[in-house]
Amino acid sequence: MTAIDPNKRAALQIEDDRTGLSIETLRRAMADNLFYIQGKYPEIATENDFYMALAYTVRDRLLKRWISTTRSYVKNDVKVVCYLSAEFLMGPHLANNLINLDIYEQVRKAVVESGLNLEELIEQEEEPGLGNGGLGRLAACYMDSLASLEIPAIGYGIRYEFGIFDQEIRDGWQVEITDKWLQWGNPWEIPRPEVAYEVKLGGHTESYTDQHGNYRIRWIPDQVVKGIAYDTPILGYKVNTTNILRLWKAEAPESFDFQSFNVGDYYGAVNKKVVSENISKVLYPNDGQVQGKQLRLEQQYFFVSCSLQNMIRIHLDRAGKSMESFHENFAVQLNDTHPAIGVAELMRLLLDEHQFGWEQAWDITQKTFGYTNHTLLPEALEKWSISLFGKLLPRHLEIIYEINRRFLDQVRLLDPYDQGKIARLSLIDETGDRYVRMANLACVGSHAINGVAALHTELLKQTVLRDFYQLWPEKFSNKTNGVTPRRWIVLSNPSLTSLISSKIGDSWIKHLEDLRQLESFVEDRNFRQQWQQIKLETKRNLAKYIQKKTGIVVNPESLFDIQVKRIHEYKRQHLNVLHIISLYNRIKHNPDLEITPRTFIFGGKAAPGYYMAKLIIKLINSVAEVVNADPHVRDRIKVVFLPDYNVTLGQKVYPAADLSEQISTAGLEASGTGNMKFSMNGALTIGTLDGANVEIRKEVGEENFFLFGLRIEEVQALKAQGYNPWNYNNSNPELKEVIDLIASGVFSHGDINLFRPLLDSLLHYDPFLLFADYQSYIDCQQQVSQAYRDQDNWTRMSILNVARIGKFSSDRSIQEYCQDIWQAQPLTIELEEYVQSKAGLKV
Repeated sequence: MTAIDPNKRAALQIEDDRTGLSIETLRRAMADNLFYIQGKYPEIATENDFYMALAYTVRDRLLKRWISTTRSYVKNDVKVVCYLSAEFLMGPHLANNLINLDIYEQVRKAVVESGLNLEELIEQEEEPGLGNGGLGRLAACYMDSLASLEIPAIGYGIRYEFGIFDQEIRDGWQVEITDKWLQWGNPWEIPRPEVAYEVKLGGHTESYTDQHGNYRIRWIPDQVVKGIAYDTPILGYKVNTTNILRLWKAEAPESFDFQSFNVGDYYGAVNKKVVSENISKVLYPNDGQVQGKQLRLEQQYFFVSCSLQNMIRIHLDRAGKSMESFHENFAVQLNDTHPAIGVAELMRLLLDEHQFGWEQAWDITQKTFGYTNHTLLPEALEKWSISLFGKLLPRHLEIIYEINRRFLDQVRLLDPYDQGKIARLSLIDETGDRYVRMANLACVGSHAINGVAALHTELLKQTVLRDFYQLWPEKFSNKTNGVTPRRWIVLSNPSLTSLISSKIGDSWIKHLEDLRQLESFVEDRNFRQQWQQIKLETKRNLAKYIQKKTGIVVNPESLFDIQVKRIHEYKRQHLNVLHIISLYNRIKHNPDLEITPRTFIFGGKAAPGYYMAKLIIKLINSVAEVVNADPHVRDRIKVVFLPDYNVTLGQKVYPAADLSEQISTAGLEASGTGNMKFSMNGALTIGTLDGANVEIRKEVGEENFFLFGLRIEEVQALKAQGYNPWNYNNSNPELKEVIDLIASGVFSHGDINLFRPLLDSLLHYDPFLLFADYQSYIDCQQQVSQAYRDQDNWTRMSILNVARIGKFSSDRSIQEYCQDIWQAQPLTIELEEYVQSKAGLKV
């Protein structure tokens, strides 16, 4: 046997199949997982089997980093950011993890050499049904940035078994279908049945005196639900930091009553299981009925209670830790009012379970929580009736009453004569049936309050949270939203990513402000041509998808005018439709009219109980049916509604957009994040001065943004003087013709009543000022059409939108949260090596 040259010995490496990154090792790992986890061999394996084998192969590499991360956090006694959110719209994990692991090409080659297609395996993944709109997608982007910036963090939420719903379009109407996203299994999550907590519901409270003679309260519940943890690793980009998304599933403490079954009560034997598990079945159950309202409150309390109990256990498991220092190790952020019950729950845990006095418990609570407000709509600031709240959470209602008593006593000392302010600040709305105000609870119980765009934060100070701002101006700050460039450029738009990196390197992926370097290439004709070609190719890809999904053939060289977001009256998808009908009428009056060809693309879901939003979807589809079939139009305009809009579809849509519609009534959109995703993929924006549009316009340049509509001051003034939409309609012949055409039944097969509720709202109320902004919008759209005809200059504007979008990375947002609110520090994770010895597993 020939001896190995000692000088070459160090070069010999044998990779572990669970952690190695070479192509050959990845192939072996996939085959191993197909055989031993899926229990299949290639000849009988399905596409899903191959996807699962690849997903487990990638997950193994995450777990190595996750274990090293967890050990490092414990060893270094870090402060952990805990992000509490009712939604986490994560999107598919596989491709995103390949990007963050920086092994996309290795895996592609390994898959090809195994006789498979990586894109087809990626398409096989079912998108997690854990969110609906911007709130949940923001939480997902923040989880990516926290890991990429190496900030210790845990995301806490609910493991919704059936998500919100899958959307189908039948006869133009939205139909909700059960989202069975878990039916084929979820390879990314790890069940933690040993991480389980009891959550009490209902019942009553009783007082007692403890062993030290202190007055105490105990809660005697009617029902107890068990929360089981399911963990998903969240890897940062090109770092080893792997944080966790910990989601809770509801179960009954005893899922099967054998005694009931034994006497023939088969329903009673499983009733507790059914009732308990309802809590984590569906995201945002319809709250039109009291049962739906109760279920929503149960959901919110359930995941918050499990999460806080989990934090406390983690904290007390650290050597030498006591609850006095809890806030030093955990910064808990309330993502809107859904988790605001956490203020009362942490107080309950400190008072009743850990025997703290009120003042110390309150000090810890306030120092623990921060509150992010996401809305200026008063109806979106959650309130719960006292009767429902007290029935479900009797102990928490007592605590809230006491918080309120002490708080209002402080307010009266400062301003005893302003009873109106005292009533507005109160945690209890005393009007009507009386309600608990969750936004007020969040404000009082947090040490920091922030809005999510500069305009939004200023309006919060002036309107819905004005009294709190006057009381505690030091609590308020702005944290403009951002999105992760890893998913929304690198993954979604690989061709553009390659072009950008070929010119300025790839540092921009973690430092988005480096995109500024692209400005030096704006006048490079060859660069502009490459840019145009990439945009055209992404539009061709979307056109193929549209034809496959809807049967509609669209022209990729037309202007792709896109509005994808939650369907809501304030987002004004119907203003967009009025423009489409205006163009249609012009063509009908002049069949030879020269117009810039456009493809109008819509997408988004309406809440199941929101009839007017559903009617807007019906209107879009009805207009599409008529316009797309009219021979006079000759493909100059096409209208498409993409069903079941989600992250996966967004990755196709954002890169293909020429024009981004951000047309909400000024003063109503908190921030928006779709506007950022469009702009960083080279779309130009038509929009009002609302939400983050204000900051985007400032960054990209006024000349590269199509602005229309009333400003916030003008909106307020118009409403104050008495807005009459009927006058706007009668004084604008083109607008009147559009409304009359809808009313005539042209878009409803002669049914003049179908769209009457929508038209009546617009003609007599128009709360979102569509008619007031109509002419400005139409004129601005004409400017868009003129600009698009000069493709060379349009491309310049597109490049500058991307070059100047760096501020809107979620990395920047998270850095500001860490500095100003959380006081959280990064920790670099080094991978640990593990060896097996006779004594066991060693590091």
